Amino acid sequence: MKLEMNEQEIRDVIDRIVKRTMKMDLTWDWPCGVAYYGIADAYEKTGNEEYLKLLKDRIDELIDLGLPKVWTVNACAMGHCLVSLYKATGEQKYWDIVMSKIEYLRKDALRFGENVLQHTVSANNDFPEQCWADTLFMAAFLLLRVGVELKDEDIINDALNQWYWHIKFLQDPETGLYYHGWDNIAGNHMSGFYWGRANAWAAFTMSQVGEILPKCYLYPRYMDVAGSLNEQLGSLKLLQTENGLWRTILDDPDSYEEVSASAGIGAAFVSRGNPLHIKYINKTIKGMLANISPDGRVLNVSGGTAVMNDRDGYRNISKDWIQGWGQGLALAFFDRVLVSATIAKDGAL
Repeated sequence: MKLEMNEQEIRDVIDRIVKRTMKMDLTWDWPCGVAYYGIADAYEKTGNEEYLKLLKDRIDELIDLGLPKVWTVNACAMGHCLVSLYKATGEQKYWDIVMSKIEYLRKDALRFGENVLQHTVSANNDFPEQCWADTLFMAAFLLLRVGVELKDEDIINDALNQWYWHIKFLQDPETGLYYHGWDNIAGNHMSGFYWGRANAWAAFTMSQVGEILPKCYLYPRYMDVAGSLNEQLGSLKLLQTENGLWRTILDDPDSYEEVSASAGIGAAFVSRGNPLHIKYINKTIKGMLANISPDGRVLNVSGGTAVMNDRDGYRNISKDWIQGWGQGLALAFFDRVLVSATIAKDGAL
């Protein structure tokens, strides 16, 4: 993939975002998990040892201060940077914490139906039998990375099962787009909007499955992942704005352009490696660059968003503040743009 970009400019943007992210007072939960995933990914894509040291020093500080007494599905997002730290340093303490998260997900996390992980943000039963797209990044993606690392088929299949049922519950077969959430008790999508960041969680994580799962074509449920992603991207490209971004409600022209969703969706397009998508990716590069401040803050990122009651609920979420997930997803996008020349797919899956 030959994209319209200046490699040094992309490296400089990555560096600014990493440095600004490390100035944030992020603690052990999902905003930190997404942000530090991006930094670990930046280290892996650029080879810049400074990023590894910054990440290691901060994680060691957080470990010394004391870990949470109870895990949640969302807090398992912190496992991503720990996997990367373990692979880079070989220090067992990082892997031990990863495995404590995996044990929680496998044995203690609330599930419903066909072993679908319930969305949880605290030790309480926050959203009974609700399935949210966020869980694909926080938990399914981590399960897959660990399952592949351990060559553990049970964990791999658990991860793929999460995608399979999130696809069934959240993707609209008519549009290919993802709803924000599913209430299994009520049997509906609650307010029923195509929230931008939900689509980013789904698209980005699905785009990574084939990247990290050896012989993915031998897993029947991977075919659902690939098929779902192809349908989704085919719809998303038609909803891209003139500025190369996507809106917080994707099909609502009165919703603002939201940069974390745009970053995650853009990263999925790059990872998919389809040459027909290059023109859309090039627009996203321009749109993303226009939303990075000189000091590395990712701009116009919506705050934490529950499944809101109506359109105005989504439209009125503030986008004035720096957010860990915005920093991390922007890094995921620019990291992949940087190595885009190495991405090639045959289009068969």
